[in-house]
This record gives sequence, C-alpha cells and structure tokens, in this order.
Amino acid sequence: MKREKDAMGKAIADFYKGNANGKLRVLSPMFEEDEIPLATLFRSFRDMPKIEQKALKMAKGRTLDVGAGSGCHSLWLQEKGVDVTAIDISPYSVETMKARGVVNVLEQDFFTLDEKYDTILMLMNGIGIVGTLDKLPDFFKHINNVLADDGQLLCDSSDLCYLYDDKDGIAELIDSDKYYGELEYTMCYEDICGDSFPWLYIDANTLRNYAEANGFKMEIVRRGEHYDYLARITRL
Repeated sequence: MKREKDAMGKAIADFYKGNANGKLRVLSPMFEEDEIPLATLFRSFRDMPKIEQKALKMAKGRTLDVGAGSGCHSLWLQEKGVDVTAIDISPYSVETMKARGVVNVLEQDFFTLDEKYDTILMLMNGIGIVGTLDKLPDFFKHINNVLADDGQLLCDSSDLCYLYDDKDGIAELIDSDKYYGELEYTMCYEDICGDSFPWLYIDANTLRNYAEANGFKMEIVRRGEHYDYLARITRL
C-alpha cells in the first residue's frame, strides 16, 4: 500500500504519537458515514470483546496475526510467550507496531505468504479481506498452503441480516444477486483517502458450507452479543 493511500495506518501512527484528535472516517455507498474511535485500535486485553479474548487464549504454536493494525493482539501474545508474527499491508501500521515493541512484523499481503503457521488469527472480522463469496475457494486453497497439518484458523465475523430486519423482527433481505454481507468501504483520515475495497461479513452457516466444500471443518467456538461469532477452522 502506498503511504498516500494509507488512511488507517496514518491514523494509527498519529494516535500513537499523541494526536488523539484525528478522525478515521468510514465511507460506504450502503450506509451513512461512520467513524472508528482510534482508542479501540489500541485496546488492552481486558477491553477486547470476549470472542477476541477467547481467540487469543486459543492461539498456540507458530502464530500469524493477519491485519495486525497497531499490534494489540500480537503484543498480548508476545507477553504470554507465543511465537507470533504480525502482518499488515499498511506501512504506517508496520512502523507503529515496531515502535510499540512487536518483535516479528512483516509489511506483506496475506495472500503472498508461503510459510506455514500453527495458528492463523483473523480478528476484527479479518476474514473480510476475502472480499466476496466467490473468492472463498481461492482463500481456502491458500489456507491449505500456509496452515500446518494440524493447524487452526481462528476468525470472527458477523451475520448482517439484522441490518434488514423490519419492525416485526423479520429479515427482509435486498433482492439482489449479491450476497448481503458483501460491502464496499473507503477509509479517510485528514487529507488521505484510500482506494475503495470490498469487505465480506459472512454468516456462520455460509462459512461452514464453504469450509466443508473446500476440505475444512468449521465450528463455532463462541457467540458474541450482536450476531457475531468466533469460528475455528481446521482440516477435515
């Protein structure tokens, strides 16, 4: 990622350096403009959602933290003695993680990795990097290459059906050929706006079906408070 497009990374770097006034804006053609509170990207273990805490406690062996951001997950794992590598495509985020003390950091796209890991963490809806449902077979093909034989992928996501609930609580999904969890975002911070990108939120049943169709087993480890869940994916 080019620095002039790295909105989230620049926001993370500035916040770490003491600028707490900047706003990281999230734009989408489907929703009103939103804002990510930067402090949440630097949260401690006790401030993390229960499903993230559960995932970190389950991490074992050589661990990969995908889309590590400010490094809050990797730092906790390091403190617990876990051999963790953090990766992110954001140059500003990588610099910030190194400054914060994350030992093993790579500025790299997950889909270009060729090493094997015992645990792959994709938290904060990290599986969203797949983008669209039709990319899931390629995603699982790559997982098969980078996951150790008895390894595990731990990821969380959300079922966005609640966005389409009518007043009676009955989901009315938009009539479209597009899966309702396929969104498009643009991140903006101060004078930086990144390129728009697809982002996938996937319901548990759909994720399970794709996993099994591609040689993997998916189990729900923990459910969150609002249509979110933590999944553990292993080979069949």
